[in-house]
Amino acid sequence: MANRSSTDYIVIHCTATKPSMDIGFTEVDAWHRHRGFLGCGYQIIIKRDGTLEEGRPIDAVGAHARGFNHKSIGIALVGGVTEDDVKVSENNFTPEQFSTLADVVTTLQLTYPTAEVLGHRDLPDVQKDCPSFDVREWLS
Repeated sequence: MANRSSTDYIVIHCTATKPSMDIGFTEVDAWHRHRGFLGCGYQIIIKRDGTLEEGRPIDAVGAHARGFNHKSIGIALVGGVTEDDVKVSENNFTPEQFSTLADVVTTLQLTYPTAEVLGHRDLPDVQKDCPSFDVREWLS
């Protein structure tokens, strides 16, 4: 996998899975390979219990935000849709996930101080609710 030449964005995603689905790298990697990716498109996955799992190497080009992969890091929180309907987004992330996310973002900002932290939905021309919460509001 090629390495990024710059890191302008730290993009927060969700896996668009029900809160009862306790998945992680193994499942996301299989889903992304099925879609034709070289493997998990995110650099980081945060499981329901707050466990951090590594996906692609942190300096590798990801496969998580079309048009921005070459200049961004992708972080995915497991969850993000309702238990009853996977088409309905929901901020159902656990306090442990948000705690891990805060630690990860803080650490990444030390390494990439000019990178903008935003949600997938905040990128231009994205028609998704991902990551099912307002990242800019969460940051403030």
